[in-house]
Amino acid sequence: MKWLFALCLWAPLLASDAARIVYTKQFPGSVPAYIRIEVAKDGKAVYKEALDDDAPANFQLAAEDTAAIFALSDKLERFKRPLESNLKVANMGMKTFRMEDGAEKNEVKFNYSLDEDAKTLQDIFERITETQQYLFGLERSVRFDKLGVNKSLLQLESAYHGKRIVGPERFLPLLERVIKNESYLHMARERAAALAELFRPEKAKAE
Repeated sequence: MKWLFALCLWAPLLASDAARIVYTKQFPGSVPAYIRIEVAKDGKAVYKEALDDDAPANFQLAAEDTAAIFALSDKLERFKRPLESNLKVANMGMKTFRMEDGAEKNEVKFNYSLDEDAKTLQDIFERITETQQYLFGLERSVRFDKLGVNKSLLQLESAYHGKRIVGPERFLPLLERVIKNESYLHMARERAAALAELFRPEKAKAE
């Protein structure tokens, strides 16, 4: 019976650890027209551009970004209340916030919200989306368009200074590939080196 009692005590904690927040955006005519981002309580994240995406991007979100997402969901009552403004505004794409935590499953849909916490949470997911787009773009340039690498790096640099990049360390493998390969333009290799220095975690810089 002791193990049963212990299991009952741990059950809420296990449910909490398994919690995840899912953001989707459907906007026909835009690129991409569909986005789905899943973030688990431990920071494991998945990015998809189709319901049946057979090559989703899996990555680890920083602890502070994960905490911010879950804190905002709590402020939004874990998506139990409406967020739609009901104002007559242009179609900005149908967004959905969804909380999945054990048996609890809540979701809310909106085109445009006036709630500041909803706006902040949406912006985090938009920045994650932009980050993934820059990552895809740089990867394409590195693989298929060596002359276009410097342009991709310029765009990434601008986005980073505009605070639109989430988890810049994800770019390090691609940046290192450019730095070490003399077949890329010298200016691209210099820019990649400068960005890599900016993107390295502080612990790595100290070492």
